[in-house]
Amino acid sequence: MKAQVTLTVAESKRLIAKAVKEHPLVRDAIKNGIVAVALGSTNAYVLEELLGKKIERERYVAGLVDRAGACVVPGDKRLETVYFEKGSAKTGDLSELVTRMDNNDVFIKGANAIDIYGIAGVMMASLTGGTIAQVLGVIKARGINFLVPVGLEKLIPDSVEEVSMAAGIYGVDYSSGIPVGLMPVSGEVITEIEAFKILSGADALSLGAGSLDEPGARTFLLIGDDEEVEKAVAVFEEVKGEKGVGSLRGNCSECSYTHCPRNKGGK
Repeated sequence: MKAQVTLTVAESKRLIAKAVKEHPLVRDAIKNGIVAVALGSTNAYVLEELLGKKIERERYVAGLVDRAGACVVPGDKRLETVYFEKGSAKTGDLSELVTRMDNNDVFIKGANAIDIYGIAGVMMASLTGGTIAQVLGVIKARGINFLVPVGLEKLIPDSVEEVSMAAGIYGVDYSSGIPVGLMPVSGEVITEIEAFKILSGADALSLGAGSLDEPGARTFLLIGDDEEVEKAVAVFEEVKGEKGVGSLRGNCSECSYTHCPRNKGGK
């Protein structure tokens, strides 16, 4: 059986979030260990799925990109980072939390890019690398399970590794928003394709990208036996109409990221 479906960016985020919740590693760690949910727009949906309730999604974001360019949500506007320990939701500093995690635990962090080789990349606006720079070494040293939920609207044609070598905050002469570096991260990437597989067993092929009213939309061909595809379609219908995450900017003149041209009176 085959079915064709089109997902907006927001609908893809919800689909991926549902799959993360049902991932075997997450299901085990949420009961018996630790699941850390870093800030991020896709992770805001993941957190809603794990909590079973809505949150102010635009506040569960650190870095963002909107029509004006790359930006950072002011610290005083962000929600506290949430993690789960043996079923209980708590808040805390993830750089401290990872020092208590091991290979039975799960760290969830979204990405800003994914290349054709399946390598994800995380933009870094902070001069010291932000959350990903603080935790990735510990995650890799300890063998902590690292999940990277990322929609295919972030698929790039270039190698993340190569772009990371060309990028850098001090390496650009002009930026429409805050300049960033790019860190390649290796983890278990979960796109819409993996999400459909986890939630239904159906295979998903990326049939097309974009639409007139939703540039980041993706059209998929779902393939499997009748039960798998019918389940995949049911999941698709469940996420249809999902709303997106708004852009929460602060006052540029008061921003601590002084290397951003907008901080210096740019528009």
